[in-house]
Amino acid sequence: MIQYDFIVIGSGPAGRRAAIQAAKLGSKVLVVEKGTRVGGVSVHTGTIPSKTLRETALNLTGWRERGFYGRAYRVKAEISSEDLRRRLLITLDHEVEVLEHQFSRNRVNHIRGLAHFVDRNTLEIEKSDGEMMQVRGTAILLSIGTKPFRPPNIPFDHDKIIDSDELLEIKDIPRSMIVVGAGVIGIEYATIYSALDTAVTVVEPRTTMLDFIDREIVDDFTYQLRDRNVKLLFGQSADKIEREPNGRCKVTLSNGRTVTAEMVLYAAGRMGATAALKLENAGLTADARGRIKVNPLTFQTDVPNIYAAGDVVGFPSLASTAMEQGRIAARHAIGVPTQEPPQFFPYGIYAVPEISTCGLTEEEVKDRHIAYECGIARFRETSRGHIMGLDNGMLKMIFSMKTRRLLGVHIVGEGATELIHIGQAVLNLKGTVDYFVENTFNYPTLAEAYKIAGLDAWNRMGEAAPEQQEAEQETQQEAAQ
Repeated sequence: MIQYDFIVIGSGPAGRRAAIQAAKLGSKVLVVEKGTRVGGVSVHTGTIPSKTLRETALNLTGWRERGFYGRAYRVKAEISSEDLRRRLLITLDHEVEVLEHQFSRNRVNHIRGLAHFVDRNTLEIEKSDGEMMQVRGTAILLSIGTKPFRPPNIPFDHDKIIDSDELLEIKDIPRSMIVVGAGVIGIEYATIYSALDTAVTVVEPRTTMLDFIDREIVDDFTYQLRDRNVKLLFGQSADKIEREPNGRCKVTLSNGRTVTAEMVLYAAGRMGATAALKLENAGLTADARGRIKVNPLTFQTDVPNIYAAGDVVGFPSLASTAMEQGRIAARHAIGVPTQEPPQFFPYGIYAVPEISTCGLTEEEVKDRHIAYECGIARFRETSRGHIMGLDNGMLKMIFSMKTRRLLGVHIVGEGATELIHIGQAVLNLKGTVDYFVENTFNYPTLAEAYKIAGLDAWNRMGEAAPEQQEAEQETQQEAAQ
């Protein structure tokens, strides 16, 4: 039996970042991956495939140029699933190659196989060739990710009634699609296929979608979807899904209404992939959705030498936050000091259009009874937005009236997930509205929207009082130190 300092189960964002961090600290590290190639859900069925599909769809359809050339404009007249898959495979090969090289140069050992606990320090691994082996780890990290939630009453057939993993393997782009679930994954795929000119209907039992996003941003996003004829059926659950004799799919809603389409994508939640781990042997349990409870600062489970990170621990379930969670867990497990992560991190939704947010929403600011003011910029107000032919898109910032500090930044539109990082930096450095007013932004850029939104808020807030200016200077000095 081989002894390791640190064993990682799963090679997704959390697992690979943790493994490399531990190896750089001089630990003997093993990564166990059940998939045929390293990378985990993020590389093979989640983050990278969906974002590659989105980029391919926008490029081949000419979506970004339709503001100039009209809605009928297309780069490629006939777009097939093979067109989408070709670019996806190139991207995945590159991601795997980079990851394998990172493991190699950092001396991270890697085994392909399925692991489960024997006890809190021992794992049994069924290797891909059928051989069984056991390994021991001083510390163990669970970064096994999630899988689509598949209720037993849904007749998945791997063809027309599918989950989000199977969507990547479809043979033809459907002319119509029903998406069950208006969470992040459902909305991303719904809008991507809408951009491919698929007629999309979204079914969601809640009366709203994306509840953690600022309502004004969601309202603007919703308007854009309805404007391009995406049907949003809120407050109605999918009680029954079935195939009709003509091959179409029929969904019966809770209010008795029926809707039909060529394909149904069921995207109502995900489950932690913990079923095969035999957690009970290590003294651990998972919740009803397969998630594992951890200390949010160290990512330790209830068993001190076992850690968990990434989607398996629940919200926010982002590749970016998973990487940081894995790095922090590895450092804590090895006994190296860790710093508490910054208060605010960006959240990106790669829909069409993109949404990105960081900090407090207007609803959260109201709940905390903070006196505030908002500044808004429309992308069409910027010269770069006009050059790009953007009819939509907005940036919203929220400021404290008392301290003038930025409390939240929220963006919907082209490049939102890139633009958000300016706001993120100002938030975590405790910057104020005056930063946006007094600083120069490249022209013409979409980032100029920060200047416009800052001036919009400043015009309502007015000049800072002398005591506010002194407080701001003190805040800036503290941030510099």
